[in-house]
Amino acid sequence: MGLTRQYLRYEPAALFGLVASARAGVAFVALRGERGRYVAVPACEHVFVWDTRKGEKVLILKGLKQQVSCLCPSPDGLHLAVGYEDGAIRVFNLLSGESTITFNGHRAAVTALQYDHLGGRLVSGSKDTEIIVWDVINESGLYRLRGHKDVITQVLFLKEKNLLVTCAKDTLVKWWDLDTQHCFKTLVGHRAEVWGMALLSEEKRLITGSGDSELRVWDLTYIQEVKDPDEPESKKSKGSSSPGAGENTEEDETLELDEHPEERIVKCSKVGSIMREGRDRVVTLGTDRMGKFLACHGTDAVLEVFSVLSEEEIQKKLEKKMKKARKKAKQNSEEEPERSVELSLQEQIQRVTNVKASSKIKSFDLILSPKGELKMVLLLQNNVIELYNLDLSAQVAQAVRVSRITIGGHRSDVRTLAFSSDNIAILSAAAESVKIWNRSTLQCIRTMECEYALCSLFVPGDRQVIIGTKTGKLQLYDLASGSLIETLDAHDGAVWSIALSPDQHGFVTGGADKCVKFWEFELVKDKSSVQKRLSMKHLRILQLDEDVLCVRYSPNQKLLAVSLLDCTVKVFYVDTLKFFLSLYGHKLPVLCMDICYDGTLIATGSADRNVKIWGLDFGDCHRSLFAHDDSVMYLQFVPKSHLFFTAGKDSKIKQWDADKFEHIQTLEGHHQEVWCLALSPNGDYVVSASHDKSLRLWERTREPLILEEEREMQREAEYEESVAKEEQPVVAGETQGETGLAGKKTIETIKAAERIMEAIELYREEMAKLKEHSAICKAAGKEVPFPVNPILRAYGNITPSAYVLEVFKKVKSSELEESLLVLPFSYVPDLLRLFNEYIQLGSDVELLCRALLFLLKIHFGQITSNQMLVTVIENLKKTTISRVSEARDVLGFNMAGLQFLKREIEAKEEVTFFADATERFEEKKRKRKKKEKMVLAVL
Repeated sequence: MGLTRQYLRYEPAALFGLVASARAGVAFVALRGERGRYVAVPACEHVFVWDTRKGEKVLILKGLKQQVSCLCPSPDGLHLAVGYEDGAIRVFNLLSGESTITFNGHRAAVTALQYDHLGGRLVSGSKDTEIIVWDVINESGLYRLRGHKDVITQVLFLKEKNLLVTCAKDTLVKWWDLDTQHCFKTLVGHRAEVWGMALLSEEKRLITGSGDSELRVWDLTYIQEVKDPDEPESKKSKGSSSPGAGENTEEDETLELDEHPEERIVKCSKVGSIMREGRDRVVTLGTDRMGKFLACHGTDAVLEVFSVLSEEEIQKKLEKKMKKARKKAKQNSEEEPERSVELSLQEQIQRVTNVKASSKIKSFDLILSPKGELKMVLLLQNNVIELYNLDLSAQVAQAVRVSRITIGGHRSDVRTLAFSSDNIAILSAAAESVKIWNRSTLQCIRTMECEYALCSLFVPGDRQVIIGTKTGKLQLYDLASGSLIETLDAHDGAVWSIALSPDQHGFVTGGADKCVKFWEFELVKDKSSVQKRLSMKHLRILQLDEDVLCVRYSPNQKLLAVSLLDCTVKVFYVDTLKFFLSLYGHKLPVLCMDICYDGTLIATGSADRNVKIWGLDFGDCHRSLFAHDDSVMYLQFVPKSHLFFTAGKDSKIKQWDADKFEHIQTLEGHHQEVWCLALSPNGDYVVSASHDKSLRLWERTREPLILEEEREMQREAEYEESVAKEEQPVVAGETQGETGLAGKKTIETIKAAERIMEAIELYREEMAKLKEHSAICKAAGKEVPFPVNPILRAYGNITPSAYVLEVFKKVKSSELEESLLVLPFSYVPDLLRLFNEYIQLGSDVELLCRALLFLLKIHFGQITSNQMLVTVIENLKKTTISRVSEARDVLGFNMAGLQFLKREIEAKEEVTFFADATERFEEKKRKRKKKEKMVLAVL
């Protein structure tokens, strides 16, 4: 076997240039004991926590590959639940930044997350139209709720009742009873998708936002569990009462889909609507934690803020209104008004102000500070976070912008990148600015305003940069001062490409005006100073028949390759500008190309998704490679090699070998189209820019990359993906109804089941060996040494049954049910016998009971029909009941002890609190007297 060529692996080094992704929401988080200062935002697959006061990134919660689609902080402020595009949910600890829990249940992106008021349960809604309730403390799924027919947009727990409200794009709002896990009410009063909802006035009012400018308001009446014989009638009479003024009778007739009125838990009645100023759909609708303020926004840049009056405030307003009505009646010498005065909906939910952001709003969060200020954080579409304060004590409430996080990235997509000659600085340019980044610290060291940039280069010496713009200008910037030195009208159309000449004396540009222009650097006298400054001088022009898309010099500066809109690449002699070669074969225009360091090969990347490798001596096509699933946007050779990188609109970056025509590796990380990339002059770094607003840095490691191993890993990954996509295992006797198991089959659950199977196999083998060994000892009449299994020795010479328990305990709590579901029944009898043994010893009773009950549920028929297991089940029944009651007694005793300690501490604290208060009061008194004495003395 011949020697295989070794390549070095490129690994992701950093993600930068991104303030926040607009895919998920923004949320205030409690960090370092402060609320209202730190905000969590999605950043592709990670979550960034920003300090809004300093404008610094303080924490990165690292994700895996999938993009973040949803965020929800826990009520205690210590954890953050993050939903991803693949349906996974990870719970992060904000103190350590580590992921503590992972839930896998959804088959599509998570679109809604909500904790209950204690933080013990988490509910998630997804694009797969299903809702799952998770137990955060036990780290497991409770159940799955089905009923919606489209993407879930919002989920809300009710504090007092064990109820859940959900809304979706199917225009429905559903009420779920979590005790019985079924939908008991559906509101169908919406004509379009329900995009958001919120609970107000101590959960006595529901407000929903749809595809129009109305916010619909529903009154909620909770009906008592206790039923009188007359109750159904009373309820019927309540339900058939005449609709109020301004209500839509047609809508009210279709509000409730319940057949039995007596079974209702909550009654919903529409009380009216609040009109928004925005004419488009609601994007986000939410309240602060106290429910005092409500805010919403559409697809524009305006956030509308409303104030929700409390019961006391409503009462005060009513009294005032009543007084006015009485006064009016007196003046008109009428009798006192008999009918009670009522407040309109607009008076109960009052508009406070409109907040105009600098760009389209994608999401927001509100928090009421202890000072009485309302803090609003807005996540904008253009990679910006804005924080506004609303002073509520002011006569006219006006929102003031207090901070804006922008320096960490561009407002629009980066279209061009360049590396400095010393590999230290990175240039990125977009539609509004040019930024210079330090490669090692990833800090933005210069920001300069520019026109829409399409191409760029560092001038030799790295003190100036040149930008080619969409309007046909060349802009020369000085990096030391960060100022624009010179602007030239170079082309009549967009400057699509720029290339530095190998002798570094000049450069060449190609534009949409069908021209290739040659330029040289020169020093000219500056009017404002004595010193000379750098300038650009136009030398010659090459007129062509089609728009120029890309230009490249050969390393010896003898040839110039020009890519044209007619799908060909024409090669000219630089000195005479005579035609040399035409490279044709692409079906669509060539968008990018590069010539290797020795000038023998030219690689061209086209919108037809292919890369062609040509010889520059005769213009023959060596090989055509199907490179990407969409247009090839950028191509560049690694310095001093025949390896090259391509970037595509399929969000991938690939490395190729131009000699062997082989695909080496794929750099996956970007979530949308990759527009451009740049390689450092030493070839150690690759930087790429994408439509997801992120810049990514990739670093060449010393780790060798073997192609056979790479292909094998790729096949394994594809197999694992196909296994996860297989049909979910069905539980015998369970129909596909409203509820189901929370988990889903993943490669992790299959591996966990395999580990349990291997442990039971080892247990069987060891028990068989033990029997054999005892027979040998009996026959020999003496003790023969028993060989210990190396696995058991590694665990500290434990017994085979203890080893099975160890393996079982290592299965993640969230994956336990799914792992047992894929476990073949042949292993279940052994597992039940072992469970009996473990429970008798009193170890891990809770975990074992959970697994035991699940196994009995899914294999009920086979277990009950198996005569061999009757005694095992009888023994399990006795041991389980006794052990569980013991565990319950211990828990009860501990709870009583803790409550006693709590009462003791509270009693002590109250005493000390009052003692402190009296001391403070006495001190104030003394100070006041002293002050008065001093005033008297002065007088």
